[in-house]
Amino acid sequence: MATTRTAHTVWQGELIKGSGEVTFDSSGIGTQPVSWPSRAEQANGKTSPEELIAAAHSACFSMALSHGLTGAGTPPTRLEVRADVTFQPGEGITGIHLTARGEVPGLDAAAFVEAAEGAKKNCPVSQALTGTTITLSAELA
Repeated sequence: MATTRTAHTVWQGELIKGSGEVTFDSSGIGTQPVSWPSRAEQANGKTSPEELIAAAHSACFSMALSHGLTGAGTPPTRLEVRADVTFQPGEGITGIHLTARGEVPGLDAAAFVEAAEGAKKNCPVSQALTGTTITLSAELA
């Protein structure tokens, strides 16, 4: 069964001096402030589209990696995934780097890297971002 998740943003003012609020409608987890400076300069307590993409990508990749490892008979005890999304004003998103660290009993480092590469390829967020260079570092804890 397909699902649809919804968020919305209300923006006020011009790009540079204006600001907005992103509301997570589907989950009801709240509203977060967003601004151009949080995107192109310092976050200063506000989020950005790139941080939201990083959150989505790290969560999706974690799920895909957990699923792949479990399906191979080596379920993880713990996975920690970081997504760094780089934004260059005037160019856009120039790359995403995923860093995965896992505790997976009975699995060697090479098999973990292979599983992580598979998760990177098959994660729905990675697939949605195919126009962006996505790199990966993976290691066992």
